[in-house]
Amino acid sequence: MAGGNAIRGSRVGAGPMGEAERGEAAPRQRIAFWCSNGHETHPSFSDEAAIPETWDCPRCGFPAGRDEHNPPPAPRNEPYKSHLAYVRERRSDEEGNAILEEALAQLRRRRGE
Repeated sequence: MAGGNAIRGSRVGAGPMGEAERGEAAPRQRIAFWCSNGHETHPSFSDEAAIPETWDCPRCGFPAGRDEHNPPPAPRNEPYKSHLAYVRERRSDEEGNAILEEALAQLRRRRGE
């Protein structure tokens, strides 16, 4: 048996809101951005907002620019480096051997060898 209640299943205040309740919407502009994969996106900005030079592409995550024929380059993906690889960038083999010998000497002194 269906009831005659027109607002069944809704909450107080869940009705349609118009501009009278929300206030006027700020004037907006849609700006086109293109990424290096050729994806085009059109985010909207307030007329008063400063438009950024780049925008992250929502499809691939690459940076997108406003020039369709010259989009920003894709970020270079650095391979994973271990801690040892970073240490080797900072130290030469001779410096590493000197530090190792110093640490071994301290260890031997503590052990009484």
